Amino acid sequence: MKRVSAIAASLLQRDFSSSSSSLQLIPRCDNSPKPILNPLYNLLPQTQNPNRIVDVICSTLNQRDFVLSNFRDEVKSLIPHLGDREISRVLLRFQSDAPRALAFFNWVKFDLGKRPNVNNYCLLLHVLACSKKFPLAMQFLCETIELDEEDDVFSVLVSSTDECNWDPVVFDMLVKGYLKLGLVEQGFSAFRKVIDSGFRVSVVTCNHLLNGLLKLDLMEDCWDVYRVMCRVGIHPNTHTFNILTNVFCNDSNFNEVNDFLEKMEEEGFEPDLVTYNTLVSSYCRRRKLKEAFYLYKIMYRRRVVPDLVTYTSLIKGLCKEGRVREAHQTFQRMIDRGITPDGISYNTLIYAYCKEGLMEQSKKLLHKMLGNSIVPDRFACKVIVEGYVRERRLLAAVNFVVELRRLKVSIPFEVCSFLIESLCREGKPFAAKHLLERTSEEEGHEAKPETYNNLIESLSRCDAIEEALLLKEKLTSQNQVLDVKTYRALIVCLCRIGRNREAESLMTEMLDCEMKPDSCICEALVNGYCKELDFAKAESLLGFFAMEFGIFDTESYNLLVKSICETASGYKKVLELQERMQRVGFVPNSLSCMYMIQCLNQRDDFDVRNLNR
Repeated sequence: MKRVSAIAASLLQRDFSSSSSSLQLIPRCDNSPKPILNPLYNLLPQTQNPNRIVDVICSTLNQRDFVLSNFRDEVKSLIPHLGDREISRVLLRFQSDAPRALAFFNWVKFDLGKRPNVNNYCLLLHVLACSKKFPLAMQFLCETIELDEEDDVFSVLVSSTDECNWDPVVFDMLVKGYLKLGLVEQGFSAFRKVIDSGFRVSVVTCNHLLNGLLKLDLMEDCWDVYRVMCRVGIHPNTHTFNILTNVFCNDSNFNEVNDFLEKMEEEGFEPDLVTYNTLVSSYCRRRKLKEAFYLYKIMYRRRVVPDLVTYTSLIKGLCKEGRVREAHQTFQRMIDRGITPDGISYNTLIYAYCKEGLMEQSKKLLHKMLGNSIVPDRFACKVIVEGYVRERRLLAAVNFVVELRRLKVSIPFEVCSFLIESLCREGKPFAAKHLLERTSEEEGHEAKPETYNNLIESLSRCDAIEEALLLKEKLTSQNQVLDVKTYRALIVCLCRIGRNREAESLMTEMLDCEMKPDSCICEALVNGYCKELDFAKAESLLGFFAMEFGIFDTESYNLLVKSICETASGYKKVLELQERMQRVGFVPNSLSCMYMIQCLNQRDDFDVRNLNR
């Protein structure tokens, strides 16, 4: 027998035929103005008598020619005395006239700018629920939940029933209200309070609660809800069992699902398409394909025809196991049975083929998509381009993009950017530049600075310095700053082709942008000036990098030593260089010494033993 709490029993035993006798029981809220006790106020006209503010408001609202816009002027002198207690009393007077109660409430809330308290809201909720204005009641219920900081709407709703007519459905709506606002755990708490107090909750609300708990992965709470439903006599429906099937499939007790299905059938519910799809999908996710295909066969025996969702789950499961050809056979079987594949089922197979490196098959599938008037989405284009790049077939990837454009298929710009960057990495900057220009012209997209930087680096590595500098100027004109890698690539390229002054000018530009050059830039500049036999400039740069940035690049130093040693009078210059560099902080290593020894050995009058002095 259903347990009913003392509070619910007392509510059910009370006579609600007359609510006017209970008006004087409304407790005064702390922020309500104190009633004026001076008896002389009773001699004043109604509109000037604070003690009669409720009567004045109600009589004004009851006028046939009542206009809300004039309401404020009529009770203007009494407005300072309108508190939460008075608001509640007016609402109780109009509990059988929901439109006027609502008009008054909105007038207080919007025209006066007063903030009704939770008790005011709860009284309005009871008025609206009793008048069967459920959408409006739900709207104000959500406001009440957001207003109540102490999360005690339930207890206020219950205490409000002492003063007004009420409909138990409001407690079912309370649980729904929490769920509608995404407050699933608070909804679960409200559900338990409602049930523990002896009120009923509909199976629809229970299903919403189960769904919310399932999404939060609160499996044990789902079973608590189901046990409560069984205990208090809330009969589950097919939707309930389908949700619980999902709970089983996500819970650790997955092996008990057959027992649950038997119980479901004992309750008089036949597993439907949703039930089977849930199970098939879960079996496939857990790599139990044997069980999934067994259920697939059972579906036909029980006259439940598999649909697109069923087949897509089976195809995904096979693809995860690397059984792509079997997946394609299942895909074809689905088509043969009159089920039209969608983008997801195509994408599943396309991805599997690309993962296996079977690019031609994936491309054929994409053409079939187009033949069935299914436009390839971002995912399909992305995985095919990435597949070609992974197979190092960049030209095929470019041709694929060009072909799709010719077929009027929009290629996501991120896919083009990925392909451009891949071409740059593989040393194909001109193909990347051409693709970038076509993308910008035809699609109207502007590449990110990172894409331009990658392209400039790639052009620099190929000694295409003029094209690289043109792109640099384009970025600069757009107030975009090059990164250190791009400056390094340009400087290294300029030094490699003998344009050292331009390279040094770029380094100055870097410094103006507060970027610190690195040892690669130092080595490129030193090497460039050494090729010009401008050893003084090379030495100056070495000292500059050491003193300004703490970069003591031994390779650059050795390069300068070697270059000086290769000159006719190098033996004297290299000794002087060594002395100056030691003062800066450079210490010769074994390679430096070897270069100097080779240089000194070239002198006929030099004895190696002099080094020991």
